Amino acid sequence: MRPSVPARLRVLAAATSLAAVGALAACGDAAPEEESGPALTIYSGRNENLVGPLLEQLEAAVGVPVEVRYAGSSELAAQLLEEGEGTDADLFFSQDAGALGALKNADMLADLPAAVLDRVPEQYRDADGTWVATSARARVLAYDPAQAPEVTSFTGIDQVLDEAYRGKIGFAPTNASFHAFVTALRLDRGEDGARRWLEDFAALDPQAYDNNIAVLDAVDEGQVALGLINHYYWYEQVAEEGADAVPSRLHFLASDDPGALINVAGVGVLAGSDMADEAQAAAEFLVSDEAQQYFADVTAEYPVVEGITSTEHDLQPLSELSGYVVDLNALESLEQTLALLDEVGLT
Repeated sequence: MRPSVPARLRVLAAATSLAAVGALAACGDAAPEEESGPALTIYSGRNENLVGPLLEQLEAAVGVPVEVRYAGSSELAAQLLEEGEGTDADLFFSQDAGALGALKNADMLADLPAAVLDRVPEQYRDADGTWVATSARARVLAYDPAQAPEVTSFTGIDQVLDEAYRGKIGFAPTNASFHAFVTALRLDRGEDGARRWLEDFAALDPQAYDNNIAVLDAVDEGQVALGLINHYYWYEQVAEEGADAVPSRLHFLASDDPGALINVAGVGVLAGSDMADEAQAAAEFLVSDEAQQYFADVTAEYPVVEGITSTEHDLQPLSELSGYVVDLNALESLEQTLALLDEVGLT
């Protein structure tokens, strides 16, 4: 039986089916399908600009044509739930653990082999072995040292709820990473506690931006004193422009606080895939040294395989990073998070 899907997620799935199709498969003029053979179909919640080159490498490593459908992770998870056993997808490459948790809870993911699971520490893979992290990221505060030098002493997200920051906090209300943070806040403090924080935050007139890059730009330009983002946006900007050209700085809360959430991108093989062996090989490639080095160097994310370090960015090893760790499957309660954000006027 097809799992039931909340109305909000059905809307997201419909939007995805209309708007988000991309492919990396070879495209000969009119080559018959039997000549090229079947293709491995990946639903990717990761942006094509970030992972497109890596998935081209994956195609070569797996040895079969690869077709990729790009969209947001939440939308694709909703679409997969709608499609159920009839989905053409073989592999789900998610931007966050919550979307993977939703599919796991619907029994739509197959068990991964030990060769994949054992590459990654236990806290960054599903306890039942249905999905595995491919990279990690930390929530951080980007701040303007000229306006908010005191941010360097912050240890918790409550410290941004100061009248001094009225109108001077940037955030991206529609971004999946902000939704994951709010979900972690709900898990940590309960619905009432999360609502109180969000109401206090909204009362400070935070400035909404389309995405994390725009938030970081606003901090750099002095439009806001601080911004709520993921760490890698700052590292990518420094790599592109040079440290002297980037006025903002990053602060890691480095505490057991939802504002220091460590979330992951990850991958799972769809149960019932007709290309299960190839899908598992693709998952194995994404936790290989080659792919992990790509994440460390190109996207400035934390590799989840020990021993891989960035040659481009000054990233401390993930094992040494202090942050808020939660059962990542629990981040799947997106619908409740979106409803709460609607309730407090932060959408």
